[in-house]
Amino acid sequence: MKFFIASDLHGSRVYAEKLAERFAAEGADKLVLLGDIYNHGPRNPLPEGYDPMGVAAVLNAMADRLLVVKGNCDSDVDTLISDFEFVSEAVLVDGGKQVFLQHGDRFSIDALPKNCGDAFIYGHYHTCFLERKGKVLVANCGSVSLPKNGTARAYILLEGGELVLKDLGGGVLAREKI
Repeated sequence: MKFFIASDLHGSRVYAEKLAERFAAEGADKLVLLGDIYNHGPRNPLPEGYDPMGVAAVLNAMADRLLVVKGNCDSDVDTLISDFEFVSEAVLVDGGKQVFLQHGDRFSIDALPKNCGDAFIYGHYHTCFLERKGKVLVANCGSVSLPKNGTARAYILLEGGELVLKDLGGGVLAREKI
């Protein structure tokens, strides 16, 4: 199974649509969103095309292919406009490797979850990277709508026990076997 992992849309319909286009172009089976779906948050500027209801329309159209992890800017009221559930964290098994997923507001490369398995993927910080910490491959998929620190608008593909970090245009930024 091919997983497409992204985070931090923050209510941008423009980037929700671009994300949906990349998801289709990649031919992935499941779109995993690591939180901060609709609300821009008090520390962030309004992203281009801020339209939470528009984001809901884009995502609801593919609700059967979504796995959505709740972020710190996601609230219970967000479920009222969503045809999908928000979970606090998730674990995927791919290529015999265990991958722990969380938004990143509770865990990070500096505070790994206990028993996170072979890899840990998160968002929250809006900066993308792949990096090893001991035996764990740690990845941040950055932010689709509000990247920070000069990093790209990015996403991660997970397939066959490999992580591939790509920019929103599909260019490969990094890749590593778990």
